[in-house]
Amino acid sequence: MSHSVCVISSRAPYSGQSAREALDTALVSASYDIETSLLLMGDGVYQLLPGQEAGDIPRKNLAAMLQVLPLYGIDTIYVDQLSLEERGIRSDALQAGVTVLAEGELPLFIQQHSRVFNF
Repeated sequence: MSHSVCVISSRAPYSGQSAREALDTALVSASYDIETSLLLMGDGVYQLLPGQEAGDIPRKNLAAMLQVLPLYGIDTIYVDQLSLEERGIRSDALQAGVTVLAEGELPLFIQQHSRVFNF
């Protein structure tokens, strides 16, 4: 197994700091040329819906952070299909560069990484 990191983000975009911390972790990992994957599950899938804004709360816009991921070598964002279905979100409503993983694919996908960070 090569050295790689999977960052799992399962919190809604602006419900706290977890979503931001997950993105920060992915960016830092990738900046050190470590193969890094970002997996969105649970309420984390809401991060990929267009029009996400921090509004009046003092938080950085996560959509802008997601757009810079390819500059760090993170070209694909992985999303849990079951999480989408539970929230009534169609995969074609998400931003580009997303790969949807079926429930049976998740364990193997996560096991392919030498380190996993769960936010």
